[in-house]
Amino acid sequence: MAAVQGHATEQFDELREALETNIAEGVEVGASIVVDVDGETVVDLWGGYRDAARTLPWTRDTIVNVWSTTKAVTALAALMLVDRRQLDPYAPVAAYWPEFAANGKEHVEVRHLLSHTSGVSGWDQPFANEDVYDLAASTSRLAAQAPWWEPGTASGYHATAYGHLVGEVVRRVSGRSLRAFVAEEIAGPLGADFSIGADEADADRIAEIVPPPPAPDAPADAPAPDPQSVAVKTFLGSAVDPTLANTAAWRAAELGAVNGHGNARSVARILSPIARGGEVDGVRLLHPATIELIFREQAHGTDLFLGIPLRWGIGFGLPEPDGVPFVRDGKLCFWGGWGGSLIIMDLERRTTISYMMNRMQPGVIGSEVSAAYCAIIERAVAPIVRA
Repeated sequence: MAAVQGHATEQFDELREALETNIAEGVEVGASIVVDVDGETVVDLWGGYRDAARTLPWTRDTIVNVWSTTKAVTALAALMLVDRRQLDPYAPVAAYWPEFAANGKEHVEVRHLLSHTSGVSGWDQPFANEDVYDLAASTSRLAAQAPWWEPGTASGYHATAYGHLVGEVVRRVSGRSLRAFVAEEIAGPLGADFSIGADEADADRIAEIVPPPPAPDAPADAPAPDPQSVAVKTFLGSAVDPTLANTAAWRAAELGAVNGHGNARSVARILSPIARGGEVDGVRLLHPATIELIFREQAHGTDLFLGIPLRWGIGFGLPEPDGVPFVRDGKLCFWGGWGGSLIIMDLERRTTISYMMNRMQPGVIGSEVSAAYCAIIERAVAPIVRA
C-alpha cells in the first residue's frame, strides 16, 4: 500500500488514521488534505495512488482535476478585480461585455454571475460535452441566450458555464484570459502549484480521475422529469462525463468552472487569504472590505439545479445546515467539487480546510467521505483556536 505521507500535529492523529484506513479499504484511491490555522500548516497529508490500477503512488507533487473547487479560484480572480476597483459587482455584465445584453439580459449584474443567479446556468440545446472546449464559440452562445428564469430571484447552479461567464468578464476587464490571470496574479505570486487546465508536460504527475458509481435507477413509478425545468436543461447543457477529465483535450481547455488542477496544498495556499484578512506571506490578494462582499447574501433557498437548500454570497457558498450539513455555521465560506473535493475558509478561526482526491464519491458538493474528514478536523481544530 502507498503509505500516507506528510505531517500533521498530534491533534490530527485521528485524521491521518482515517485517511490511511480509507486508502487501505479502497474508499480512497489517492488524496491530499491540508489544514491551515492562521498561517500554520497543521496538516499536510497525502497518500494512496494516482492511477485507478493502484500502481503509481500519489506523491507530494501529484496534482488532480479538482472539478468545481475551480469555481472558488475563478471567483477569487473576479473579486481581485473588484478589489482593484476595475470591476463593480453591482454593475450590469453588459457594461463590460456588451454582447451579453442580448435576449433580455441587459439588467443581469456581475454579482448574479458570481452567485449562480443569472438565469444562464447551462447551454441551450443542441449541446455536446466537447462544445465547451471552444471557449470563444461556447462563451458567445451563452451571451446570446435568453435566461431560463428571472435573474436574481433564485440560484440555479452554473455547473459548467460558470467559468465561461465569469472568465469572460475577467478577460474583458483585465485584458488577459482567466488561465493567464490565475497564473500571473494568483498562483505565481503565491508559489501555488495550481492552474486552469494543465500542461501536457505535467501529464505524468496528474492523478487519474476515477468516476463515481452509477446513480441508482429511478423507481418505475417515478414521474418523468420535466424537460423544460432548469434542472434538466442545466444537466443537458453541461459537461457531465467524468472520464473527460483524463483526456488531453480537457486538460488543454480553459474551463474555469471545472478543470482547475492542483492539490490540497496549492488550493489552500490560494484560498487561505480569505480566512486571513486577504494577505499571505506579504502577498495581498484582497482587502478586508472586499472579503466582506462575499458575505452579502444573494440567494437562499432550494437551488433550481441541485435541488437542495443553498445560501450564496458573492462568489462562494455560505453555511446552510439543511443543504450542506458538514459545513459548520458561522462566518465562513466554501465550495466543493463533483465527487468530494472541498475548500472551506473559516474567518472566525482564520482556518482553511482543503481536501482533493481522485476517486469520486456520489454527490456534487462534498461527499460522505469529505464530511467525515470535516467532522474529525472540527474536533481537532476547536481546542487549538480556543487556546
